[in-house]
Amino acid sequence: MSVLRRNGLGLMAWLAGIVFFLPIAWMALTSLHSEQDAATNPPSFSAALTLDGYREFFGSGGGASPWPSLVNSTVASLASTLLVLVLALPAAYALSVRPVRRWTDVLFFFLSTKMLPVVAGLLPVYLFARDTGLLDNIWLLVVLYTSMNLPIAVWMMQSFLSEVPPAVIEAARVDGARLPTVLTRVVAPIALPGIAATALICFIFSWNELLFARVLTGVVAGTAPVFLTGFITSQGLFLAKVCAASLVVSLPVLAAGFAAQDKLVQGLSLGAVK
Repeated sequence: MSVLRRNGLGLMAWLAGIVFFLPIAWMALTSLHSEQDAATNPPSFSAALTLDGYREFFGSGGGASPWPSLVNSTVASLASTLLVLVLALPAAYALSVRPVRRWTDVLFFFLSTKMLPVVAGLLPVYLFARDTGLLDNIWLLVVLYTSMNLPIAVWMMQSFLSEVPPAVIEAARVDGARLPTVLTRVVAPIALPGIAATALICFIFSWNELLFARVLTGVVAGTAPVFLTGFITSQGLFLAKVCAASLVVSLPVLAAGFAAQDKLVQGLSLGAVK
């Protein structure tokens, strides 16, 4: 590859990164303006900066506290992600390292469950939750998020686990290792980048989910996205406050992506995007 072409690709990568970063930078800048300055069109870059939007978001103005919603989102996202990993690892092992007959049809069946529009299953789930007394229950969201993310997790991890050398697994079996030991001490460490990438994607999907959380929760189990919808009122849209709230709610996802960026790159290059 020539130097000119390499520099051109590097420049394109930087431009793409800047384009994707601009909305976040714009949101952060707007969140530091007063409501009057944030509502100007075009926006004023020289306007005075203030933290009033963040103070109001955290309830200093007498509004609702965001902490219960943030805790609910954290519990639902982390618990469902852990359950997905516990269930997806042996399933992916059976479909890659120890493949069953017509395993490609099994994978297609898993993926086909994602083709059903979420709204199509909303009414049956709501009726089930109402009749069983599970409305406004955070653990119902954990079960739903687990079932929603499990197919894509199995699909991804099957590709990751297919890269594990069979000789290593056979050596562990010769040494007397049983299946749980093989999964936790042999397969999981080798496929750790892929597992981390799968966990991050499942966490993001769970954290951002709104439809089920909006319909099935209320006061007790409302999540952060549901809390954000409360800023759109009949009195209007308070742009600075919404941007401040959106930035705070986005921070856990951004922090998780930044902390796992090396594992994410390794995992995606391991086979998930083949």
